[in-house]
This record gives sequence, structure tokens and C-alpha cells, in this order.
Amino acid sequence: MSAERSQAEQERRRRVVQLGSAAAFLAIVVIAVLIVIGQSQTDGGDTSLEGADVVGQELAGIPQDELVLGDPGAPVTLVEFGDLQCPVCKGYAEEVIPDVIDSKVRSGAAKIEFRNFTIISEESVPAAAAAMAAGKQGRGWNFVELFYRNQGIERSGYVTDEFLTEIARGAGVPDIAKWKADRESRRVLSEVSAETAEAEQLGLGGTPSFAMEGPGTRGLEPLGTLGSAGEIEAAIEAALG
Repeated sequence: MSAERSQAEQERRRRVVQLGSAAAFLAIVVIAVLIVIGQSQTDGGDTSLEGADVVGQELAGIPQDELVLGDPGAPVTLVEFGDLQCPVCKGYAEEVIPDVIDSKVRSGAAKIEFRNFTIISEESVPAAAAAMAAGKQGRGWNFVELFYRNQGIERSGYVTDEFLTEIARGAGVPDIAKWKADRESRRVLSEVSAETAEAEQLGLGGTPSFAMEGPGTRGLEPLGTLGSAGEIEAAIEAALG
């Protein structure tokens, strides 16, 4: 039995290490995403919302708790560390994460949690706090996804109270007054700081970065930036043990 456990552990580690071999491919993907997004972005500040219907359909029927999306009893937790100003995160939100939600979250194999890693500028902090506050009313993932679909250019000053409030309304946050009080509270701002500190302690160097916890992992294991939905799905399978 000891030999079997050792072999199983070696196999799991081999699968996780193989995921890292996508780094070169990822660099190409990131460059392509940045080019496409750079061509399509505005300078921000225009709060006419795009994508609310798409986001609603993508998340319909999936449980939400704070910034966790999926069945609370799912055996694997996929954690995404992101900055709402990050253009690469926007690309993942639109092109990668929906496939993972459809294949692994809806099936109950995994739940996905968004944690804030506020590394771009001071504007990232109120954006993160606003997402957390929306999560306290069960609309956190709607807020995150809708924010990405209406994202402006980083550090351009578009993350205003008006912009955040319109995203909250579009995300279906029921009590805007409570949301506003929560996002400005010391408790929520402390949670934002704690999540950023956690990402740094895990050795994550950028956004989006991922970590995984499940029967086949030793606690929350950092995986860095995975390059495709297929790689994330493979990591979930490895974490299932």
C-alpha cells in the first residue's frame, strides 16, 4: 500500500509539472489577448454596459456564496487570483473561464473562487472592494464578469463611484445602499488586503494566477498562470486524486 501511495503521489506531481510546460505557449496566448484587447478597449469612463445578458446566461442556476461560484460541496476548489483592471484577466473571463464553468463547475466537480490580487494601481482596491460587497448579496460573480466586459484602460481613472455603481446595478445587486456601505467598510478593505497578501505568500507573480485544493493536493497548491481551459480542467482532474 505504501508503494501504491508513493506511485500515486509521483503520478499526481508529474501531471501538475506537465501543466507548467505550457509556459511558452502561454506567452503567445497572452500577447495575442493583449493585442486583441488593446485594439478594442476605450479609455474607460463610458458606463453604458455591455454583456449583462451574456453574464446572466453564463451564471444562471449556479449557486454563489461571497465570491465562490458552484456547489459548496464540490470536492475541488479552483482559486483565481485576479485584478479587475488586468486586461489579461478580462481575456480569461471572456474566453477561458466560461468553458471551465460549463465543464467543471456546473457538473459539481469543482467550485471556483475569485480572490483579489490588487497589483496594478490604487484603482484596483475600490474595484476589489466593490466586488466583495456584491458577493455579500449573492451577486459577486455577476459583478466580476460584468466589470471585465466593461473594463477600461488600466490606470486611466475610469474606476469611479459612478462606474462601480452602474456595474453593481447591472449585476443585479439588490440593495445598492448596503453595497455602498459594505464596499467602503474597513472590514471589506481589510479582506482585500488579506487576499493580496495571500497571493504574495503563495509566490504568485501576476494576474490571473491559479491555485487548487482538493483530495489530490496538499492544501492549497499554487499553479501559476495556466494557458487554456483544457489545462485548468486537467489540473482539476489531478486535484480530484
